[in-house]
Amino acid sequence: QFVESGGGLVQAGGSLRLSCAASKYNLNNWNMGWFRQAPGKAREGVSCIGGEGGRTRYADSVKGRFTISRDHAKGIIYLQMDSLEPDDTAVYYCAREPAWSVRCDLRESSYDTWGQGTQVTVSS
Repeated sequence: QFVESGGGLVQAGGSLRLSCAASKYNLNNWNMGWFRQAPGKAREGVSCIGGEGGRTRYADSVKGRFTISRDHAKGIIYLQMDSLEPDDTAVYYCAREPAWSVRCDLRESSYDTWGQGTQVTVSS
């Protein structure tokens, strides 16, 4: 089980940094991803980071604004979100892809363990 934190209410153009930590797993051993689900919409992949070499991927809607990273010493995954827009409003989840590879996957079906989510609300 993962625990996300860092969500909140922010004005458009602002920034938030989400964190994902786990007490049971060493997140450094897996590919990890961030997903989000807005009201009335399906959950979508936002970003992921590969375990081997840390190659990253981003959804087109967040490229250039969001940055995923790892703190290897702390075993924490971050999602830095800048230039936030009202359309970024959603519950954000971190998840584990049971793989250790250069290239991670942004498809929800590839992930097997999820956090409880943290709410991000961007006001216009």
